[in-house]
Amino acid sequence: MQRRRVAVLAGGTGSVKLVRGLYNLREVDLSVVSNVGDNIWLHGLYVCPDIDTVLYGLAGILDTARGWGIKGDTFECLAAARALGAAAWFALGDRDLATHITRTELMAEGKALSEVTAIIASRLSVRAKIVPATDSHVPTMIETGKGRMHLQEFWVKNRGRPAVKSVSYEGIEKASACPAAVEAISNADTIVIAPGNPISSIGPIFNIAEIKSALVKRKQDVIAVSPVVGASAISGPAAKYMKAAGLQSSTAGIAKYYSEICSSIAFAVEDGRNSASIRRFGVEPFLTNIIMKSPADEVRLARELLSRD
Repeated sequence: MQRRRVAVLAGGTGSVKLVRGLYNLREVDLSVVSNVGDNIWLHGLYVCPDIDTVLYGLAGILDTARGWGIKGDTFECLAAARALGAAAWFALGDRDLATHITRTELMAEGKALSEVTAIIASRLSVRAKIVPATDSHVPTMIETGKGRMHLQEFWVKNRGRPAVKSVSYEGIEKASACPAAVEAISNADTIVIAPGNPISSIGPIFNIAEIKSALVKRKQDVIAVSPVVGASAISGPAAKYMKAAGLQSSTAGIAKYYSEICSSIAFAVEDGRNSASIRRFGVEPFLTNIIMKSPADEVRLARELLSRD
């Protein structure tokens, strides 16, 4: 049986369920182009939350209750660091720290992030290709009423409370896409945009010039999944970011944002009234159940998306 090549753009905790559903389809040869905008240096370690969530999810060790980190992990190191006065506001589990230590050591040897990610994926027995959008450090920065801060500082340290004025991707103009990311998109039979936060989880991927160019060329083969039901984000601070970007927090707003790079968008049946608005942006609506509460839901939605062709 010839396997179907699928590339998925993924970021945030909202993406991993669909990635897992695609991964569990035997007929799919999966490549994941991962967001790196969440990446941050903490305690001398390079932490890549979105890459790791996908790695852990496909390795079967993800803490699915939290949506991040390793199931059954402990936080003794973090607690001890906090007791010593460290600014330990970002939850890094003890087993999770092993990933960051390994990554940082390999990068210190001169290996690129994409190479390091492939090594860790292999050691976790993950057979899909997990490719960072870029090897460059391109942090997502949030301009707020309290000043400019890294996305993690805004969402984790400050609980997403400050008013958001704007969102930017620092250094993205100079960042080169990982060749394997462009190759995955160019060679895929189907490209899926996972239901991550459009501005903070997917935007840092497709706003890299080479990736955007590759997606525009393949637009007819790109289908996005909305992370929004009604006017509410399924998870995360999507509404705040979209408002700052001048977009409606709705499937129509997401269709507008993705209109250059995708031809169709899957969204909740209850939002069917938005179909005409979506078509105005040249995007074809696909109404279905986008909520994934179980592994069966993940596989169901993955199959439905691929059946669109």
